[in-house]
Amino acid sequence: MMKVLITHSYFLRFDAKQWGLQQPYAPIGAMYASAVLRKMNCEVSFHDTMFAEKGDEVIAPLNKHKPDWFIIYDDGFNYLTKMCLTNMRDAAFEMIQLAKDSGCKVAVSSSDSTDRYEEYLQKGADVVLLGEAEETIQELIKLDAEQQSWHHIKGIACKIAIDTICNPRRAVIKDLDNIPFPAWDLIDMAQYKQRWLSSSGYFSINMGTTRGCPYKCNWCAKPIYGNRYNNRSVENVVEELKMLKEKYAFDHVWFCDDIFGLKPGWVKAFADLLEKENIKFQFKIQSRVDLLLEDKQIADLARAGCNNVWVGAESGSQNILDAMDKGTQVEQIYEATRLLKKHGIKPAFFIQFGYPGETMKDIEKTMDMINDLLPEDIGVSVSYPLPGTKFYEQVKHEMVNKTNWSDSDDLALMFKNTYQANFYKQLHRYVHKNYRKHQAVETIKLLFNSPSKSTYFTLKRAASYAWYLPATFIEKKKLNRLQHE
Repeated sequence: MMKVLITHSYFLRFDAKQWGLQQPYAPIGAMYASAVLRKMNCEVSFHDTMFAEKGDEVIAPLNKHKPDWFIIYDDGFNYLTKMCLTNMRDAAFEMIQLAKDSGCKVAVSSSDSTDRYEEYLQKGADVVLLGEAEETIQELIKLDAEQQSWHHIKGIACKIAIDTICNPRRAVIKDLDNIPFPAWDLIDMAQYKQRWLSSSGYFSINMGTTRGCPYKCNWCAKPIYGNRYNNRSVENVVEELKMLKEKYAFDHVWFCDDIFGLKPGWVKAFADLLEKENIKFQFKIQSRVDLLLEDKQIADLARAGCNNVWVGAESGSQNILDAMDKGTQVEQIYEATRLLKKHGIKPAFFIQFGYPGETMKDIEKTMDMINDLLPEDIGVSVSYPLPGTKFYEQVKHEMVNKTNWSDSDDLALMFKNTYQANFYKQLHRYVHKNYRKHQAVETIKLLFNSPSKSTYFTLKRAASYAWYLPATFIEKKKLNRLQHE
């Protein structure tokens, strides 16, 4: 029986912003890999680095389990792993070396290793699993257990002597229901739950119902699942939800799909089955504004329990949306927001500044859109070039000193643009404070017109105006100075 130790390279402590939030989500990519290897009767152990302090904590499980294979299998569903933060890459390199020192073979699966397989092989990995890897990893372990050569199999990069071999990709998995549920029992769910309850007052878990995205925004990389879109059946998803509800009593789910419920009729069937099974919880999803323009579809989302939708609004300038090949219209952002609010669902916007060619006029249009629509939340970043994208090819010749952020709060502009990097960091601060000021004003109006809606939360938000008014003024002055330097 082959002994396999599985881990991942996402260390929450290495990202100060995410560590401060204390809203950890389970590494379901590694948990899927664990489940498929268990199905092969491998002896699977798990080292969860989510709360680890340093990479060398892997030494203890390596010594304890003495695995034949050590596998770093990162989550292809989490945008933070897609960004390939250098803190996490360095941790992966350290664990690879420690595993090799212990005498086992090493395999790696991640967005970063798929893009930079040569670097991972140079650091000591025996094989890099390219793209979606559940089928690849099964074939790899099976052949090795039979003492057969595995260097020829699809979906890997490896070295033979001094030569690097990169084999053709494996076709994506179409029938996702055939993949066993993630091995939830291998992680300490009690610790995840305790941190959520302490930080947020409720317990949220993550789940993927689909893989891939068929849209072609030119800055969005898809090294794992590509442009194909495949989904689990409603029945399969609800079966897992029932199991998790009984075992862990979650309150909330983040459906971490790139695009949730794209298949026609899926959301309605999902809402119907949840009602039939009497399963109640709230959830958040990611979607596109052009998919949120049908009143009935939004009503079905609300009926299922959706209370928050994050959309890639990106910009309030149509010129920038077109340059991104986004395929959406500013008017659709306004209409989707209206429909979501109508059905009691809180919209939230991903906003991206610093795309090549963006001017101050474009930036002002984006700020006006945010202040007009007042989404429940915003996530503001500067454009981040990822390998394999048209955008990356456009700016890669300018990326010399820095090609990745160290953590999710880095926000460094890694190529030349209309303004200097400090301008965009200051823009980030100003936009957030200005947005909060407008939220406070809107809440004051609400309380004035409907005093009965007064709660601790609404009173606190209204009172925040006293802070955000002067803070916005100060941040705006700083931004104006940087704009003209």
